[in-house]
Amino acid sequence: MSIDVLMPALSPTMEEGTLAKWHVKPGDTVKSGDVIAEIETDKATMEVEAVDEGVVEAILVPEGTEEVKVNTPIAKLRGEGEAASAAPPSPLRGGAGGGGEAPPAQEKPAAEKPASPASAATTPPPPAPSPQGGGEAPLPAATGQDGQRIFASPLARRIAEQSGVDLSKVAGSGPHGRIIRRDVEGLEGQPASAPVAKAAPAAAPPAAPATAAPREARSLEQMGIAPGSYDLIPLDGMKKTVARRMTDSFRDVPHFPLTVDLEIDALLAARSKINAMLGDKGTKVSVNDMVIKAAAAALVRVPEANASYSPEGIAMHHHADVAVAVAIEGGLITPIVRAAETKGLAKIAAEMKDLAERARTRKLKPEEFQGGTFSVSNLGMFGIRQFASIINEPQGCILSVGAGEKRPVVRGDQLAIATVMTVTLTCDHRVVDGATGARWLQAFKAMIEDPITMIV
Repeated sequence: MSIDVLMPALSPTMEEGTLAKWHVKPGDTVKSGDVIAEIETDKATMEVEAVDEGVVEAILVPEGTEEVKVNTPIAKLRGEGEAASAAPPSPLRGGAGGGGEAPPAQEKPAAEKPASPASAATTPPPPAPSPQGGGEAPLPAATGQDGQRIFASPLARRIAEQSGVDLSKVAGSGPHGRIIRRDVEGLEGQPASAPVAKAAPAAAPPAAPATAAPREARSLEQMGIAPGSYDLIPLDGMKKTVARRMTDSFRDVPHFPLTVDLEIDALLAARSKINAMLGDKGTKVSVNDMVIKAAAAALVRVPEANASYSPEGIAMHHHADVAVAVAIEGGLITPIVRAAETKGLAKIAAEMKDLAERARTRKLKPEEFQGGTFSVSNLGMFGIRQFASIINEPQGCILSVGAGEKRPVVRGDQLAIATVMTVTLTCDHRVVDGATGARWLQAFKAMIEDPITMIV
């Protein structure tokens, strides 16, 4: 029987993606875990692994197809040795997988044809619909002790049979709850009667609070821009996602900025000494690396700023997972330095170099750019003196870092010259109030102006 290969959700927020490349073709044999395709999301290009084994029967969605919805069938597999069936039409764009031929003319619907008694008596009943939503019968399934059918891949059933695992006590993590290889591989040696904890059903998400409907977008012509006076560049997935999330955040999150000037001459001197100590080890610490370290250390000293708002309560994060804005072609991405408070400057510098390089080639994994607790955005290298960023939900704060430049300062009653850098902390007022934001900036300022305190 055929098995649908579905468009996977590569992140919790993914709704659609581009099928960039196939690594298999009809007739190829695949095993669970084999890389079969590459999917482009708004942030990265990721490899897709097969969760079942069999022979590729049909490619339903051709390479380069955009806006493929999650859980759309993209290919079909059949078990080895089974007869091939006619390839169904592609679920996208109303035709076969990129062949470009017009479908054959359909016969007159059966309801309009007179049916003879003989044919009515011999016509088999239509097949029962598959629980996976397709029109074909489901893959032969194992049966539990209570007589309930269990849907599992052939490889998973074979492993379970060899290791004596009762599939009725295993929670499936494959498409539509199908039990696949990884679900049973860690259970070898357990008796069939041993209970295996099933995943608790996900609680229904709370109802979203009512918000004002966003205004309807107007065309350029409606706003007075003459047709033909511009070139229109279509929005890609990244641009659409950034536009939607930033609009939602700026509209829905009650935010405010706090700005402070920092004298960074001691920081620059410390950076020079650190890089001299590192020598030719291939790692150079930047001012941004030191900002990341100081921000993480300040979050430890003021943990109330390392928090996120949710309808259920305020989430106080255990680690300072600092997301750092990196400009890439066509948009922006925020790779994350996890538990930055536990890492030295050389480690942070090496991680950021690797993350930034892979971000620019869209090779980051979702867990490497999703789930940070605090963000840093630095435009100082472009000569920007001061700016305020939009909060990256659900984080409670984002720090905007300007350029370091020589400015006059007053020390006592004397005028002096110092290298000054302006930073702005944008806060989600539901989580971080003005006093908390100010205390965080005090801790951060102290460490930037006296870098030795970062390690104390």
